[in-house]
Amino acid sequence: MKTRRVSPVHDVLQSLDGSWRDVNKMPSLVTMPNDAAIASRLGIADVSCLTRFGVKGANAAAWLLNEGITTPDRPNTWSPLPDGGIIARLGLTEFLIEDSLHSHIAPQLAEACQQPPAKVYPVLRQDAAIVLCGSAVNELLLQTCSVNFCALSLLERPVILTSMVGVAVIIIPGERNGQPFYRLWCDGTFGAYLWRTLVAIVEELGGGIVGLETVMRDKSFEF
Repeated sequence: MKTRRVSPVHDVLQSLDGSWRDVNKMPSLVTMPNDAAIASRLGIADVSCLTRFGVKGANAAAWLLNEGITTPDRPNTWSPLPDGGIIARLGLTEFLIEDSLHSHIAPQLAEACQQPPAKVYPVLRQDAAIVLCGSAVNELLLQTCSVNFCALSLLERPVILTSMVGVAVIIIPGERNGQPFYRLWCDGTFGAYLWRTLVAIVEELGGGIVGLETVMRDKSFEF
C-alpha cells in the first residue's frame, strides 16, 4: 500500500469551499467555484500531487538513458516524456522528472536508483508544485521575480532557476490556449509561505485559487 502524502500547502487550502479527492494518495483540491472564469484572468493551483524524481551526478544522464529516458541536450531546458510527463535539466548534471496523472515513471526511477552506480545520486523531491495561468500571469511575475520572462523563447523550452519573493524556485514558462501557463517548484518547507504570498498578489490582480481539474488535460499538463 502506498504511503498517504500531504501537500506542503494542504493546511492553507483545507478550509476552502471546494471539492477534494485523493490523487496519488494525496488529498487534492480539484475544483473551486467559478474556476474557468478565474483561470482566464489569473489562476493559481496546487499540483503537488504529481509524482517526482530527482537525480544528479556526472553519470546521471547516462544512467537515465539506460533506464529509457532521453535527457535534454542543453542545460536549463526541458523535454516531454511519454504519457505527458516532463524531464528538466537543471544545470549540467541534475535532472527533475515529473509525471503526469497517468504516468508512473518517477516511482519506477526511484526504485531503480535505490542502489545507484558510481557518480549517480538520487535527489529527494518533496516540492510544493504550483501552476499559474491566465492573462495576468506576467503582471504577477513583474511583482515577484526579476526575470524578464517576456524575452524568453518558449520554443527553446527554457527552465529558469531563480528566486520569487525570496524563495528559490524552478520555473517552466509556457502557454496554453494563447495565454500564459507557468509551472513552478520550490522546496516544500517554503511552500506555505510562497503560496500565501502569491495568493495575496493573485487576488489583488483579480484572480484566485483554482482546482486541479482546471489546469489539467486528459493526460497531462500541456504547453
